[in-house]
Amino acid sequence: MPEIAQTYDFIIVGSGSAGSVLAERLSASGRHSVLVLEAGGTDRRFFVQMPLGYGKTFFDPRVNWNYRAEPDPGLAGNEDHWPRGKLLGGSSSINAMVWIRGQREDFDEWRDAGNVGWGYDDVLPAFKALENNEAGADEWRGRDGPVHVSDLTRFVHPLCGRYIAAAEELGLRRNADFNGASQEGVGVYQITTRDGRRMSAARAFLRPAMKRANVRVETHALATRILFAGKRAVGVEYSRKGRSCQARAGREVIISAGSINSPQLLQLSGIGPGELLQGLEIPVLHHNSNVGAHLQDHQGINYTWKARTPTLNQNLRPWWGKLAAGSRYLLLRDGPLSMSMNQGGGFFRTDPSQTRPNMQLYFQAFSTVLPRPGERPILSPDPWPGFSMGLSNCRPTSRGSIAIRSNDPLAPPKIVANAFSTDHDVAEMLDAVKFLRRLAATRAMSEMIEEEVLPGPSIASDEALIEDFRRRSGTVYHPVSTCRMGPDAAGAVVSPRLEVHGVEGLRVVDASVFPSVISGNTNAAAIMTGWKGADMVLEDV
Repeated sequence: MPEIAQTYDFIIVGSGSAGSVLAERLSASGRHSVLVLEAGGTDRRFFVQMPLGYGKTFFDPRVNWNYRAEPDPGLAGNEDHWPRGKLLGGSSSINAMVWIRGQREDFDEWRDAGNVGWGYDDVLPAFKALENNEAGADEWRGRDGPVHVSDLTRFVHPLCGRYIAAAEELGLRRNADFNGASQEGVGVYQITTRDGRRMSAARAFLRPAMKRANVRVETHALATRILFAGKRAVGVEYSRKGRSCQARAGREVIISAGSINSPQLLQLSGIGPGELLQGLEIPVLHHNSNVGAHLQDHQGINYTWKARTPTLNQNLRPWWGKLAAGSRYLLLRDGPLSMSMNQGGGFFRTDPSQTRPNMQLYFQAFSTVLPRPGERPILSPDPWPGFSMGLSNCRPTSRGSIAIRSNDPLAPPKIVANAFSTDHDVAEMLDAVKFLRRLAATRAMSEMIEEEVLPGPSIASDEALIEDFRRRSGTVYHPVSTCRMGPDAAGAVVSPRLEVHGVEGLRVVDASVFPSVISGNTNAAAIMTGWKGADMVLEDV
């Protein structure tokens, strides 16, 4: 028999980017008790807290779900690796920390699809309130919030200056703040760090909440199903240390398990495509074919060059370089280990007729053509000076899905990405990779390039370029929309109030509710969703 735990006002499943925010804000008044269930363990690990250490977490099963997508024809049959955070802070504890909100038009499209309260003017106050931006407060930035956003302009590698100058040669403008008046242009990325340590959602929100008597966080607690009385969610069944446990929710159950695990838990609980659930002998509580559907994700690729001048390869490859970088980090909390791999970046239009940027740029002052098995080779770059420029599509039109394979909660779900499954996405990426070569051919960049290493000059025709990016592209870890919000239950999983259609007492609050993918990294918008979701919960109780 399951062990019966006490009743809490709110049960939050998942301690990631949104769940951590919910835990802090729902408990802040002291009037409500909160239980947070996290399937993973602690975030107090050295390579989690050290910013560039996330290369060590890329395959680490102690902190990472290590999902694999189905073989994808759009990616030349590859089974793409999908890392997702399995620890306090969720994916905000293992991501690349780039702080991008998205474009005004992204959120206005959410609003115009019937999601009242989710337009840009509606979400901007939340973004400003949660942010402590080192660059200072202005019309767009906040300065008093819990999420510290660092401005690393003065610390980046000198090659970033070359990259920015090259983009300016091609007509892009220098942009000091991609979250300001306009996203378009090139510059240095702001990242979520403070004092040389990662500023995850756990550090910003969950750790302060855990000091309160009305908050309980259970780690290694895997939610197996939502408990219902009729069609009202009344609790959660979960597995912890080999025991089956239950907890009761006096007010609401909130699923914040992310774009893979949130639809998985709904389906395991009988909410989802009826035919799928019946085939797996799961009683159908509420048929909704949108659960797990509409998956959207950004696809990215890197081009790599051998340089005539030193890059970070020479700092981080040899043992003495590692020792120097490590000692500097331990003593001063700065240097290359205190930053992201993506120091420079930007947004551009592959076609001038586009009304806004449709492609994101990344600049990395090191290269990793020769990987080390079992590790994303951020800390083991190539033995020669090299650098990479990459890109990802901002608003792909390809759609995938998430579906459980069995009624076993431990079985990983089936991830179908369907990358580059539309002519639009293929044509857009073809234009984009050609732009990378135009960047490399500018005076600013060509002066310090020895040769192109990947894909290499022999890859020249459109057909060869397409074949190459199908073979070498992959997710940039921004899956969304698998529990998307909308006013009509026929096309959505949750309402604009984030309540699950067809049942009561149950919400989903995380990136899975995005009606469509935003133009850029999704962590900031996921945190904002947690912030606004908390407002809605407190308004409705």
